[in-house]
Amino acid sequence: MTNTPVHPQEPNVLKLMNATLSDEMLPSILAKQLAPCLGTIQSQPISLGAASPSEGLTYGGQALPIIPALALKATLTSPQGPLTNLQPLRDQTLNQLYALYRSGATQAQQAYIDSMVTSQHQVRSINQNLLSQLASIKDNSPASQVLAAITLIQMKVTPVIAIHIPFGGDNHRDIALAAETAQTVAGVQTIASLMAQLASAGLSDQVSLMSLNVFGRTIGPGNTDGRQHNLNHQVSITIGKPFKGGVIGGVAPLDGDYGAVAIDSTSGSASPSGDIAPLNSLAAFGQTMLAAAGVAAGTIGTQIPGGKVVAGALA
Repeated sequence: MTNTPVHPQEPNVLKLMNATLSDEMLPSILAKQLAPCLGTIQSQPISLGAASPSEGLTYGGQALPIIPALALKATLTSPQGPLTNLQPLRDQTLNQLYALYRSGATQAQQAYIDSMVTSQHQVRSINQNLLSQLASIKDNSPASQVLAAITLIQMKVTPVIAIHIPFGGDNHRDIALAAETAQTVAGVQTIASLMAQLASAGLSDQVSLMSLNVFGRTIGPGNTDGRQHNLNHQVSITIGKPFKGGVIGGVAPLDGDYGAVAIDSTSGSASPSGDIAPLNSLAAFGQTMLAAAGVAAGTIGTQIPGGKVVAGALA
């Protein structure tokens, strides 16, 4: 459970409701831990599909830009035009600055210029065949986000990529749950397409999918023409080599609807006597995701002091 029914609380949910060290977001904790071993160009995560500013990510307390698939295509494929024609002038200016700073700059100034020079070489050394994949992007749909994400993974640009897959949305009035049904079917198809494309690229055992919602929905009787916000549960999906197939936790009647039940950390089963209380289950989710990524137990305990790793969720 996330213990909030409010949309703008998503940044706090990504911080596991203040359960992380220094209020760092879970995607950023994962990125910091994974970047050194993956050898990515940057350690900051990239958000491709945020549906609103509240879905934006932070890294070390700094807000990160949201880069839609079309913007990524325009940035990396260098379309013909004035901006592309300015590249030689940029290179010339950087070379002049580099020569100037080498003769009398502080160490910090030299490091800054070095990073600029390195960045331009890194971007231009990216495999052109991978860049051609981005050329087929025509919109910012989930399918385009998936293509952009897989291309970024193959480029080794970043260790963590966020995309947005609709599964019903804010459906307070949704007659016969028609929109939710259509989006759920489409959402599952998007995930299936992601898995198929990862397999085709030989990445099935190297990439994991993790999902997290700001809150769940009412699911009891009377919710046939729409659903309301439910702070007492949400459903996360995880797919990848580190995870064991199955269902972790569960729900039971609560406050006229349903809410999360305590979890047995050893088996992953829902149990009233479980050692992970519903209120601590969000922190437990974060700890389990770090464990799945191979983060050391001591580091997990430092980054997310509360909660427990759900061993029953891991392969």
